[in-house]
Amino acid sequence: MNEANIKASYELAKDRYAAIGVDTEEAIAKLATVPLSIHCWQGDDIHGFLFPNQELTGGIGVSGNFPGAATTPDELSGDLSKALSLIPGSHKVQLHAIYAVTDKKKDLDELEPEDFSYWVDWAKQEKVGLDMNGTFFSHPMLKNGFTLASPDKDTRDFWIEHGKRSRKIAEYFGKELGQQSVNNFWIPDGYKDNPIDKLSPRMRLIKSLDKIIKEPIDEKYTIEAFEGKLFGTGVESYTVGSHEFYDNYALTRNKLWTIDAGHFHPTEDVSDKFSAFLPFGKGLMLHVSRPVRWDSDHVVIMDDALIRMMRSLVRDDQLSKTNIGLDFFDATIDRIAAWVIGARATQKALLMGMLAPIEQLKEDENAGDFTDRLAMTEELKSYPFGAVWDEFCARNNVPVGSDWFNEVKDYEKNVTFKR
Repeated sequence: MNEANIKASYELAKDRYAAIGVDTEEAIAKLATVPLSIHCWQGDDIHGFLFPNQELTGGIGVSGNFPGAATTPDELSGDLSKALSLIPGSHKVQLHAIYAVTDKKKDLDELEPEDFSYWVDWAKQEKVGLDMNGTFFSHPMLKNGFTLASPDKDTRDFWIEHGKRSRKIAEYFGKELGQQSVNNFWIPDGYKDNPIDKLSPRMRLIKSLDKIIKEPIDEKYTIEAFEGKLFGTGVESYTVGSHEFYDNYALTRNKLWTIDAGHFHPTEDVSDKFSAFLPFGKGLMLHVSRPVRWDSDHVVIMDDALIRMMRSLVRDDQLSKTNIGLDFFDATIDRIAAWVIGARATQKALLMGMLAPIEQLKEDENAGDFTDRLAMTEELKSYPFGAVWDEFCARNNVPVGSDWFNEVKDYEKNVTFKR
């Protein structure tokens, strides 16, 4: 896109927003301070490198067979580097334990920080942070649908050890990269049909989690987040780690609660959860996904749900207490394009939330002037936020508009389609 046209459009938009008391320069500066945590597993369909031929279990599945999926650490890190070069701003990358890079045959309960030195070296080169996820699925020790809440002690002990090691790996990330690493816990435990005993599995899960987090680790380096779910495939009747369970666990242990946008009932508004939890909780980890009828992990687009989530965080000034991560996987389209589409959509939604006379709207609301509130919020929908977004991209030296897709097509031709 022509640089002069970008600048001219931005100046017009700047004046338009200024007329309603919105400083576009302030919005651009604020957006630059919000990192996204880009999930590595979009690039290889959640296979990882420890057990690449292991069948996906725990209610996880990926559809599609678009050519060019990464199968080696260099391919995956190269694809991530390409995606990051097309996303404006400075960000983080989320890893799962199965993405360890080691010459030794290791199981999940044997991993060490040095098994992730490949990723730390890459992160330093890319100037990004790293977040961590223990891998509590796609493994033979996921027995009868249970891990940390299993009635079998040997099963629990295996996963407790894995959880402890994931913390040390996250601590390593924080120390090496100079920024806090969020270590997320999601487990698929539950029953397909109606259980008799709903309490005991949750008591076992509490004890298991308490053992995992028993050792104090400086939060300068890492903090734990706990992710709930309404239900999963194969555990439709009872999920041990429900939203209420992890909400309360996070509150009582002074940890983060992870909200995945796909893990709720389709009629729930996820954005309403933030202001209900944050006055009491330490903070949030978001997994931004797009459910279509259920937790189907479609690529994030700038739909109403995404706009409401990002707008809520901006309007309530809760970005400082919220870590925003992506979590989707689609193998029906180019995987690098999926990363870029989802990340840029999330940033656009954040910017749209910032480009509003928020304080004036709050004053109108408190004064009972609901007419002005509605009139302004409706008019804002047609304001030229796209011109401000283009300027943000240009200042961050990434392609403006759809120009990024040309680079993806070239990358397909020269890299991914040759695999």
